[in-house]
Order: sequence, then structure tokens, then C-alpha cells
Amino acid sequence: MKIINLIKGFTASSVLLVLFFGFQFSVFAQTPEEKEILETFSNRETVVYKTIDGQKLDMIIFYPDAAKMKAKNPWMMHVHGGGWAGGSKYKVLRKSFLGTLKSLLENGVVCATIEYRLARGNSNAYDSAVDAKDAARFLLKHAKQYKLDKRQYGIWGGSAGGHLSLVTALGKNADFKGDPDLLKYAPKFKCITSYFPFTSCVNPDIRPNSIFEDGKLFVRLLGAPLSEKPELAKLLSPTELLRKNSLPILLIHGDKDTTLPIINSTYMMEVAKEKKADVELLTIKNAGHSFSGKNISPSMGELNDYATKFILSHIK
Repeated sequence: MKIINLIKGFTASSVLLVLFFGFQFSVFAQTPEEKEILETFSNRETVVYKTIDGQKLDMIIFYPDAAKMKAKNPWMMHVHGGGWAGGSKYKVLRKSFLGTLKSLLENGVVCATIEYRLARGNSNAYDSAVDAKDAARFLLKHAKQYKLDKRQYGIWGGSAGGHLSLVTALGKNADFKGDPDLLKYAPKFKCITSYFPFTSCVNPDIRPNSIFEDGKLFVRLLGAPLSEKPELAKLLSPTELLRKNSLPILLIHGDKDTTLPIINSTYMMEVAKEKKADVELLTIKNAGHSFSGKNISPSMGELNDYATKFILSHIK
């Protein structure tokens, strides 16, 4: 291990509420900027991987240039953030991830970015993780069609997506059963790259000065207060899922993050040391959540390059 450092009919108050919770509930709609960026990727397709309760869940698959494509190509699956109850697959086009996405494609890596059930209504983060598992299972089932290697692949994401990436890859397949038609496919990722994640439901020491400080967010995450769902809390805690033989993990976190403070990642490093697991932390100085801030170090370009090199070292 190593440490490197929707508005007609709304009342005014309703509108304000929507705006206030924009971070958590900014969902589905593609922004003009995201649409413009997406159009620069000509080699892509959108595929429905699962339908549940009448909801179609899809993914965008980005392909390298034809000259770099082989019969079987390594691949990465991106899980978006948005407070578990918001966000969309287009978040892979944000500056925190875009450089790495482009670099991976340039290096012959197919990349998929997925939608999943959001933690709203009757769904919680467990359902989100099940969907992410099923997305990977779908890609394995249709590996020949999409020219994917059945062995060389990984997973990445940021914030809630960073947490879900960790849970998806570290959690046992038997604990996250989803679509019966996909169950026989068991993803075995080669690596995880997790940006500014939430890492433990069960350790109260990482909650102060974060979005989990008052405990209310656990109702969204677990579908009930923490005290009522202790076993599910463990199942959605990456640190509880970590084992000595777990796949290599790269955590990237800003030291000024006040949404999900860096203690999430440093705590996971402590657990990794105890369990002798292969976990690495790249600390981004002067960076808030999503690497916001001035004079961050390493720079956005440098951290994207670092993530790319880490991924390529494990899937190519």
C-alpha cells in the first residue's frame, strides 16, 4: 500500500426546495454542455441492459477508434454519483472523469457508463448496487457482441458512484442478486478507481462535518434509519467488504472535501493496512468535493493521468 499525497404548478417554496437539493436530486436530464461533449464521441451506442418495475435501465458504451479495436477489448464500467438519489450516466463527461475517459479510449479500452435505480421512493442504495452488478453481468453475457474481454475489466466512479463502485466490486455476487437471466454471470473486476467515496456506514468517526453528520441520509441509503438496518449497513460499507485478497483499489480524494471528507478514504486505508489489502490513496491538496478549488495539486490533468495509468496497469 502507498499514500500519495422538473415547473409549472409548483409553488415558490417547492421550486426553492428543488433548487436547494439540487446536488442530491439533479437527475436524468442531460445538460447542454454534456450534450455537446457527448457529440464529440462518434463511436458510441446506448443499450438497455435491464428492465425492472417498468423502468428501463441503460448504458452508453464508448468504443475506441476502429483501428484500435480488437476482437476482445479490455473495458471499464463507470458508476455515476449524485447523492444516490440523483445524477445520471452523463456525469462521466464531467471534468473529474473526462480526461481519463478519453485516455482509456485512446489506449483501446471500451468504456460503459450506466444508469441505475436511484435511492428514491421504494428504492435504496442496495438496489443501485444490484443494478450495477447486473450491468456488469449483462456486459459479460454479451461480451462477444460488444467485443469485450471476459477477464480484463474494472470499475470506477465518484462520490455516491465511488461508493457504489466499491460495493459492486467488493460485494459477493450472492449478496446482490438481481435479474434471474443474468445471475449465472459473476463479475470479477480487476481493479477499482474510486473518487471521493463514502466508505463506511458503521464507523461513526467518519460522519462529522459531512452530509452524514445528522444521520438522516441513512434513510435514503438504507431505506430506513441506520439502527433498523445493521446488516444492510455492513453490506453497503466498503470497508466491511474489504479482504486481504480483494482486487487492487485506487482512492482519489481532495483534502478539503466537506461533502464526504477525506477521512472516508484515510479510514479505508487504515482498514486495508489491518487486512493487508491492496489499496492506494492519491490525496489532492486544496481540493473540495469533485476536486473543486483553486491550485489543486496534483492538477486535474495529472490526477486523470494517474487514474489512467493505474487502470491500464491492471486491465491490459
